[in-house]
Amino acid sequence: MFVSIAVDPGSEGRARELADLLGQYGFDKVQRGLWESAFISLETLNRLKRDLDRATDAFDRLRIFQFPMEGTLVLTSLRDKKWRRMIARGAGTGETEAPDGRPRGARQPPRRPAGSRPPR
Repeated sequence: MFVSIAVDPGSEGRARELADLLGQYGFDKVQRGLWESAFISLETLNRLKRDLDRATDAFDRLRIFQFPMEGTLVLTSLRDKKWRRMIARGAGTGETEAPDGRPRGARQPPRRPAGSRPPR
């Protein structure tokens, strides 16, 4: 599974500690505060999450992007020492698209009154 972890540490010391921890799990630093691994098992990721939970405090923020996870994108975030999880399903499930095929939340163009001409 592919996993990307965005790290927003509360201090420089914590940044070094989290960098060391992610390096021990085989993650590569690809940008400032962004770590990735293309080959990590679910069991290893669960172990990493427990270690991250122990290594962080209320000032640290993490976002973990997992794909594929049962055919979905899973986003797990840690903020104020609370873990939250969001699952994004594919277009075939109707979860990410509006009934007319537009992405959910996309705006429709304004309608002109019947019989009016388009602006020049």
